[in-house]
Amino acid sequence: RKEPDMLNLRINWAMVGMLCLALGSASYSQPILLWETYNDAGIEAYKQGRYAEAEKLWLAALKEAEKFGPQDPRLATSLNNLAELYRAQGKYAEAEPLYKRALEIDEKALGPDHPNVATTLENYAALLRETQRNAEATEMEARAKEIRAKHASENPTK
Repeated sequence: RKEPDMLNLRINWAMVGMLCLALGSASYSQPILLWETYNDAGIEAYKQGRYAEAEKLWLAALKEAEKFGPQDPRLATSLNNLAELYRAQGKYAEAEPLYKRALEIDEKALGPDHPNVATTLENYAALLRETQRNAEATEMEARAKEIRAKHASENPTK
């Protein structure tokens, strides 16, 4: 009679362990889901010209992305998106430090030749052109073009 009780006890503890694992992974994925939700909604609001709403959503995405750590590519994406919004509104002083930080994170996290780095360089270069800093913009555009060319040659389309 003691063996079935011991077996039931083991089964119960195994079930408790699986439940804890499931709950733990759910709480881990929550910031990721929140970040994606805020980021995607921000993109839609931006595309529709609802800049105030896009800003609120991307600031919320940024807050979630900060939880992933200082070198996470999602943090760079959030910074880049917010910088693009500010650039579109002519808020260049607010946008530039965000581009710089996004570029720094992407270069460290993904490597200096990653396509995300090229995207940030292109966006930052647009700001530099709009603020009459053409020499700096040209350098960034050339670097972005090199990255794009490298990836095109490594991954040719059919």
